[in-house]
Amino acid sequence: MRIPKTTTGCWPRFAAAAALTLLLAVQAGNAAAQERACPAIGAIRWDAWHGADGPVGRHVQRTLGPNQWHDRLPFCSRVLGPGQVEIECDSQEIMDREIQYAATAGLSYWAFATQAPEDAMSRQFNFYLSSRHKHRINFALRSRPRQMGGPDDYAPTIARFVQFMNDPSYQKVQGNRPLFFIGFLSGEVDKYWGGPENFRKAVDSLRAEARRAGLPNPYLVVMEFNPEQAKTYLDTYGFDAISTYATRAGKPGAPYAYLARGVERYWERSKATGAQVIPIVMAGWDNRPKVETPMRQASSDTPRKAFYYEPGRPAEIAEHLGNSLRWVAANPSATSANAVIVYAWNEHDEGGWLMPTLSEGTARLNAVGESVQRACPRR
Repeated sequence: MRIPKTTTGCWPRFAAAAALTLLLAVQAGNAAAQERACPAIGAIRWDAWHGADGPVGRHVQRTLGPNQWHDRLPFCSRVLGPGQVEIECDSQEIMDREIQYAATAGLSYWAFATQAPEDAMSRQFNFYLSSRHKHRINFALRSRPRQMGGPDDYAPTIARFVQFMNDPSYQKVQGNRPLFFIGFLSGEVDKYWGGPENFRKAVDSLRAEARRAGLPNPYLVVMEFNPEQAKTYLDTYGFDAISTYATRAGKPGAPYAYLARGVERYWERSKATGAQVIPIVMAGWDNRPKVETPMRQASSDTPRKAFYYEPGRPAEIAEHLGNSLRWVAANPSATSANAVIVYAWNEHDEGGWLMPTLSEGTARLNAVGESVQRACPRR
């Protein structure tokens, strides 16, 4: 996946103003949190970790094979030798452990991609659905135009989405509205739908079918890297809020703190559009493995250029997440969904993960759990 920079390396100019804004938000957030329920904490899932059973699974094993990337290997990996790893996380046992880890840390929901049911990328989602522990963490769906059918055949896909929304573990916001993310509209709407008018029909159909099934109006969130463009999409397609899959700022090789502060400025930029916001929290970004070992068949998501930050310490990542909770509490008029979303649970090859690893174990989740308890002591 490629994400554009949203700002240039202008940290010195805006540091003081950003720090003051954040301090005021934190102070207001601590007070507001006493009156408002703690925000729902979500995390993006990218379930490529199914070993040799599929081209993406084989690719990520090659991508993280070099020794310098072994520190980010998921806990369900094995190092077979120099430059060779096996990553097989697609089992019920592993999913049950993931649920335990996420729930213990205070996460509320995972955002699963809407791959085809038979795709290997859907295996962990299927194991989640069959887990006797799934009540411990909710789920939402995260789709994109190319996964939603097309102008002549979207009805079966919409029906499948609505069926999931009826699941007792589906994440709801604003009372009982099913939460649904749609991203990567740029290019895909024209390519797969023939233009905005056709895609708007599918969006409207999703709302109509949900209501026909007895559900409240779904809460639809557009994920777009540029918040001003996200607002344009919101107005065009009738979405309810804006967010993003990921974001970055500044120069390559900067400390994680630079990324976190840039993301926190991004929240303010998103609010300034006048749209409702579900703020993104970045657990990291380092796509060098994907650039160094590209897919043999490149796709539109294949990065062309490496960009990275130094890995964040568990306490830094947890502090950034805590700041998002306080920001939501301090900005209720812009955050009516009362939710945040983290990049990511398991984007290990792009540098964003909370999922336990062979090297860190549960250190990140331990720190996150402590941060959530501080921000939301009644959770």
